[in-house]
Amino acid sequence: MTHDILSHQEGAVLTLTLHRPEKKNAFTQAMYQSLTERLRQAAQDASVRVLVIQGQIHCFSAGNDIADFVASTEQPGSGLPDATFAFMKELAQFPKPLVAIVCGPCVGIGTTLLLHCDLVVAGDNAVFALPFVNIGLCLEAGSSLLLPALMGYHRAAEALLLGEPFFAEAAMDAGLVNRIVPPDEANGIGQALAQKIAAKPLEPLLATKRLLKADQLPEVLRRIDAEAEELVRLLQQPAAKEAFRAFLEKRKPDFSGL
Repeated sequence: MTHDILSHQEGAVLTLTLHRPEKKNAFTQAMYQSLTERLRQAAQDASVRVLVIQGQIHCFSAGNDIADFVASTEQPGSGLPDATFAFMKELAQFPKPLVAIVCGPCVGIGTTLLLHCDLVVAGDNAVFALPFVNIGLCLEAGSSLLLPALMGYHRAAEALLLGEPFFAEAAMDAGLVNRIVPPDEANGIGQALAQKIAAKPLEPLLATKRLLKADQLPEVLRRIDAEAEELVRLLQQPAAKEAFRAFLEKRKPDFSGL
């Protein structure tokens, strides 16, 4: 397993920490694979009742590591990396309560993974962004279904079509965040909530989450597949290729005529 994911268990609460601060916790394929394995283990581990996902006080995640993503998709006909979508599906189906603690930048998959969490505690320095169109791609992780259901169509469309950042208060108003707290208190408050849930009997927790997601989950999994098909198509288009070249060359992309 990659060293970019730290694991710590206190009582019945397992905490997974994104630990790649030098790259703003940008996700690599190795990180997706490690997270998927840990989610599967936690789902089966009777000693774990609640899972927490967090970053650091100054950053949750900058989204996908573009260089790593490009390297994993640059072979002709390679499509999308399996590790990415295995993680999305494992997260969507995780049967136990999920708590996220978010401070600082929370970009792309950093934001869409929150749609599968049950509670989200945000520092007042949290900044969310869904800039998929800015790199010539479309949304993922079932967010084409979950985001309009949560935020309403027009707010979801604004977040996705403009790809501009929005802050913790807007995220809370849209229902993406449960609580906004000072960044240096976010970890303690998030962990306290996780421990409070973990003190409750496991079977009712599992049943409650299962019933809450019963109607939604099958369509979420289908939507993840549909989004993947669109992403595969868009990866081969000039806009995505220009966006990735621009990123690697450290310049602004030129989408004129595209």
